[in-house]
This record gives sequence, C-alpha cells and structure tokens, in this order.
Amino acid sequence: MLSSVIDFFENLTSLHKFLWIVGCLSFFWIMEGIYPLVRFKYDKWNHSRVNLILLVTTIVINLFFGIATTGIFEWTKDTQFGVLYLVDWPLWLELLIAVMALDLIAQYLAHFLLHKVSFMWRFHMVHHSDTAVDVTTGTRHHPGDFMIRELFSLVTILIMGMPVAFYLIYRISTVFFTYLTHANINIPVSIDKVISWVFISPHMHKFHHHFERPWTDTNYGNIFSFWDRIFGTMVYDDPRKIIYGLDVTDGSKSENLSYQLKVPFDKRIKTDY
Repeated sequence: MLSSVIDFFENLTSLHKFLWIVGCLSFFWIMEGIYPLVRFKYDKWNHSRVNLILLVTTIVINLFFGIATTGIFEWTKDTQFGVLYLVDWPLWLELLIAVMALDLIAQYLAHFLLHKVSFMWRFHMVHHSDTAVDVTTGTRHHPGDFMIRELFSLVTILIMGMPVAFYLIYRISTVFFTYLTHANINIPVSIDKVISWVFISPHMHKFHHHFERPWTDTNYGNIFSFWDRIFGTMVYDDPRKIIYGLDVTDGSKSENLSYQLKVPFDKRIKTDY
C-alpha cells in the first residue's frame, strides 16, 4: 500500500500540485464562510488580492528552485549521500523521519530564525502584517521570505538524502496544514486542544499572528506541534484575545501590495533587532 503511494508521488505533476493548492484554498475558503472564528468587516476578495498575487510569486520562485531541487536529488542518489542512505529501515519509518526532519529544519528552525535574525524578520513581517488572518494569509509570503525557506529545504534534502517522493509528500502536507491553520474557522476549543498535542491546530497558530510579542514569537511549527513543546516556544490561551497584524507596520496598508513589497527595505519600520 505505502509503495503505491510512493509511486504516485514520484510521478506527481505540476498540475497535480496546483490542483491541490486550489482545492485546499477553496475548501477552507468555504468552511470559514460557514463557521468563522472572527466575523471580519472586510471585502474578502479585495483582501485576498494581495495574498493571492504573492502566491503567484511563490509559485514562480518554486519553479526555479525545482530545478535546483532536482539536481540535489540526482546527486544524492548517484553518490548515495545522506542519512537515509546509511540505514536500512522500514519504508514507513524512513518516510516519517524524512518528513519530521523537513518539518524541524525547513519549517520550525527556518521560521524561528525568520523571527530572530533582523534581515530575515524584515521579509517575514509581510506575512505578519495581515490584519485579517484567513486561509489566503497562508499564501502571503514576500519573495525574499519564501526563498529563505526554500534554501532550508534544499539543505535538509541534502542532509537526509531522501527520495523525491518523500519530499513531495511533505510539500503536499505543508500545503494542507498551512491553509488549515490560517483559515478563519471556529473549531471547538476542546477539539482544537486535542489536535494541538501532535499537530499545529488552527487556534494554536492564530496566537502566532497576534500583533505584539511575546505571542508573535511562539508556535513556530507547521505540521507537528511537539517541536514547540520540546523547545519551549509553545503557547495556548483564549483565541478571543488575539489581535491580528503587527504593531510596527501600518495596518491601514495591509492590502496595499506596493507597501508590503517595500516593507523589508523601509528603514522607517522599526524592529527590535
């Protein structure tokens, strides 16, 4: 059964990935319309415009990184380089370790550094400047922010020496969790807390989008929540206390694309670093 899944992902096309993105976006867009956590007073389509334009830039950048990623997969396969080439474990265990390694390094660690390193934080501020967090916020990444994240993915692939199918399973999973955790959906707290013991839950990630520290600097995970628990960056509180946006950017320009693209280079915008 698992071998069939691996075979499917080895032959995954760009069209498959695009349809998965559109499908997840559409599903959670509908769900947050039915069960909203916050009833925003906004033009949803106008709000989404900036975020979806940034999604297009992400897709274009991903095409170029795909070339580099393919080269690394070929090199590690030819040279048998990487941690997974040193072991002979069951397929399911190697897949789990690969996904966990990518989630730890390319998501948790990269995200942590995006908050702690001054020049990286300036790019990441664009993601946090959204004053109405919904499913499309998951697509809101400055091109510089996304390129930094992709570099961490490439390093992880190189370290682990994983097959391409493992990486694509991880990417498909991150798309789902990204849209799930940003979606403006009202999940009962009791259910959300149960989810948060293993995975990043919708409420858990919303605290990360609070407009000021210390909540902004917590809950860095994307798929698994135990990284935040292990490294002491986990927080869980009343989701009604959350105020979205950033206290150092102009909230009135949350939907201004030109302003958002210039945020990393605007020295008038202060950071704590």
